[in-house]
Amino acid sequence: MNLLLFLGIALFIFSILLFLIGKLISRRILKSKKLLRIPNGEITYTDLNVPAKPIFSKRHLLSGKPDYIMKNKESLIPVEIKSGNNSKPQKNHVLQLACYCQIIEDFYSSFTPYGILIYPNSDYKIIFNPKLRFDLENIINEMRASLKKNYIERNHDNLMKCKNCSIRNYCNQKLG
Repeated sequence: MNLLLFLGIALFIFSILLFLIGKLISRRILKSKKLLRIPNGEITYTDLNVPAKPIFSKRHLLSGKPDYIMKNKESLIPVEIKSGNNSKPQKNHVLQLACYCQIIEDFYSSFTPYGILIYPNSDYKIIFNPKLRFDLENIINEMRASLKKNYIERNHDNLMKCKNCSIRNYCNQKLG
């Protein structure tokens, strides 16, 4: 009888410890979300803390790893955190986010109405509307045509961007 009582008390104390650890983890997650200004919702995917597997669109043959995917009501929303101090969303960032919206729609078979760009000083809700979908489709087609021709037109003068570029091997205009 004493053994059962001891095991019951030990199990009760262990349960309390697990509960307190869970609360501590929840507080840390909330604090991190507030610090990074991540919107409310359940985080269903993250690539920031631990490298995640890319998600893939079979229809468009695209893959990507958004910083976060949030579940907001019935929608999955990509969240991309950027470090630059920009007064407005950069076109390449908007297209990257649009690409994540498309990949999420295809991978999870769900509608993605918008994505969120978070810069150090401001956040932007980018609506994944028909115009942005059309622009994304055009860019994808241009990129595929360039890859087929084995000719990539450099669109910047940034040495570090060049050195870290995933298509550096195809570029005839690489810096450095």
